[in-house]
Amino acid sequence: MDTLQTATETNAADKPLLTIEKLCQSFPKPDGGQLHVLNDLDFHVGAREIVGLLGRSGSGKSTLLRIVAGLARPTGGRVLFEGQPIDRPNPGISMVFQSFALFPWLSVLENVELGLEAAGVDRAQRRKRALEAIDMIGLDGFESAFPKELSGGMRQRVGFARALVVNPDLLLLDEPFSALDVLTAETLRADFIKLWAEGRIPIKSVLIVTHGIEEAVLMCDRVIVFTPNPGRITAEIAIDLPHPRNRLDQAFGALVEEIYVQLTDPPAAAGACGPVLHPLSPTSVLPLATTNQMSGLMEELASPHYHGKADLPRLAPSLRLAANELFPIAEALQILGFAELTGGDLLLTADGAAYASSDIQARKAIFASRLRRHVPLIEHIRKTLDERPGHHAPIIRFLSELEDHLRPDVANQVMTTAIGWGRYAELFSYDAKSGMVSLDNPGA
Repeated sequence: MDTLQTATETNAADKPLLTIEKLCQSFPKPDGGQLHVLNDLDFHVGAREIVGLLGRSGSGKSTLLRIVAGLARPTGGRVLFEGQPIDRPNPGISMVFQSFALFPWLSVLENVELGLEAAGVDRAQRRKRALEAIDMIGLDGFESAFPKELSGGMRQRVGFARALVVNPDLLLLDEPFSALDVLTAETLRADFIKLWAEGRIPIKSVLIVTHGIEEAVLMCDRVIVFTPNPGRITAEIAIDLPHPRNRLDQAFGALVEEIYVQLTDPPAAAGACGPVLHPLSPTSVLPLATTNQMSGLMEELASPHYHGKADLPRLAPSLRLAANELFPIAEALQILGFAELTGGDLLLTADGAAYASSDIQARKAIFASRLRRHVPLIEHIRKTLDERPGHHAPIIRFLSELEDHLRPDVANQVMTTAIGWGRYAELFSYDAKSGMVSLDNPGA
């Protein structure tokens, strides 16, 4: 009997807690097409492991987390939690959000008690459990405080306590430290990992979305690397290092380097749910990078310190940029032909070197030629203005076209980026007061 029971427990432990099978997600676009967000995902989360989802913006990581939380349904494939399909919020899954998501009119204790109250736990028991969670997460003494009285780090501790008090099997973390300052994030992250390593957190597994490569190596047992448009898995990397982990260890640095390589040089692949790679078009999403950022990065690469080539794991901290802040700038340089991203390195091209060594007017001319050649939206705006009487048009005319293919917030981001790039290159002007885009040099 004891042997049979042990075998049964072992088999249960070997079964994945969470299974993702052929998962796809797409959303209808106003033009009748489909916006593919996730493409053919397959992975699992086992017991007693922290799995990180890591990738650039637009790779669908947060969308996946919402599906796992039961807050959205996929358009293809399935998600199984403890062998059962997820089609609604599951009491065995809890989530910590980036934005704290606390109720400002409730005290710390009342915020933490909410989930227990919704589950029908009696008042005495939910108060006992909430106080234990508050104490465990390091907020003892602040039970009666309101969110406005707390720092950002303390508010996020409330978020953790609220998620943990319901004793979930799976904890979902959606960039839980990204809204905090560096030191606060470091402290909260270290406290969480210590509680996890000591087995003091009442959960079986953690699935965390992060933009931080070092954060992923610090926390996770396994990292799943996504690439965007649509999001797909290109690598799974095991992090076989004991806790607490040291950023200065050679093995730690090697894993950071490996992830950077995967993010900058992903293998091309076809997916089962739709196209994987989209050529740049007038409605493509543009990286959120300013001309000042691009100029500064090209100047840095061209400096004697780098001689035109930089290793991204070393470049990011030297510029005091997180990976998710550096990648959009590097991507913009790659789109315009000023640099190449490959093998975890950023290489300045001949055009990039020429730009970095030129004066302001020459830089604008180089930038303008690159925009017209490589960014169809810019050329579309130029052509439209050239053909219109008076050579001007309201910005809403171009924004509406983008919104036929993109979410309104994304369309606005793309339009803002394109206007900034085009104005710098003196390809067109924009009057924010009237909302008009105009051509200064028709026919050019």
